[in-house]
Amino acid sequence: MSPRHLERLLHIDLLLRTTQQPTTLTLAKQVEVSERTIRSDLAFLRDRFNAPLEFSRSKGHHYTDPEWRLPSISLSQGELFALTLGARMLQAYAGSAYINDLRSAIVRLSERLPKQTWVDLQQIADERILFTSGAETYLDPQIWGQLVEACHNSRQVSIHYYTASRNASSNRVIDPYLLHIYRGTNPYVIGFCHQRQAMRWFRVDRIRKLQLLDSKFIRDPTFNPKEYLEKIFQAEVGNGNPRLVAIWFDAATAPYIRERRWHSTQEIKEHPDGSITLQMQVTGLNELKRWVLGYGKGAVVKEPPELVALVKGEVEEMSKHYEL
Repeated sequence: MSPRHLERLLHIDLLLRTTQQPTTLTLAKQVEVSERTIRSDLAFLRDRFNAPLEFSRSKGHHYTDPEWRLPSISLSQGELFALTLGARMLQAYAGSAYINDLRSAIVRLSERLPKQTWVDLQQIADERILFTSGAETYLDPQIWGQLVEACHNSRQVSIHYYTASRNASSNRVIDPYLLHIYRGTNPYVIGFCHQRQAMRWFRVDRIRKLQLLDSKFIRDPTFNPKEYLEKIFQAEVGNGNPRLVAIWFDAATAPYIRERRWHSTQEIKEHPDGSITLQMQVTGLNELKRWVLGYGKGAVVKEPPELVALVKGEVEEMSKHYEL
């Protein structure tokens, strides 16, 4: 069976379930084929799939057993429920670039299940499993879609980009290598920046304008996405070679550090009093500074001296806001 034939059968199946008194003529007009093709497709449903199809003046073409479903979509209830939850998660954590398309696909797939089963699955998803992401990212679906195309076809893009740390905007030409959604809510495009002549990260929601260029780029054959991502800490690439970082966490904070793997190179040294020292090799220090400060007095940077200075300077500046 060709994809076009399957699509037509799915369309006819939907019309049989939703149209009042469907006739061969009305089906032909809605599917945009000849009446002969419709008769052939109805016979195919009866003969190949044992569809319980009949025709009467009062009902038109109809299924004598409304619970019968086409076997062409072999999704179980569990698989469809997983897709439903995936749509909820996508909407909560990754913005809305694909949410409408995914919802539409799920609805079409749900037509293969009995109506009450689908209603029950929806109710569970709505009332019993909730996803929240905190701050919401405003992601432009058009820009995201263009970046997907650019990454796939190795096309250069021109962007007008807002840099939050400098509160300034600039125009860049980049070679987009891949898209990376960090922590589910921070979408980045990672690529070669021609202005900086280096690999850089760009928050997709900070791209104000984007133009797909006709020019293509050649990917660096030595670039390995997995190895590249393993070198960074969270979302900061940094410059230069990785440096040894050592951070001490007190006994009260230590359980929160032990329960996760923060970096591919991390090592944890346990101390008799329940405290720990976390060591890892990273390139960027600003993201580490913000991360350490989030644990307050429960974290103390030991190495390197540059990170010690960054945290100390931030604490001193913060303290000025609370002087009596």
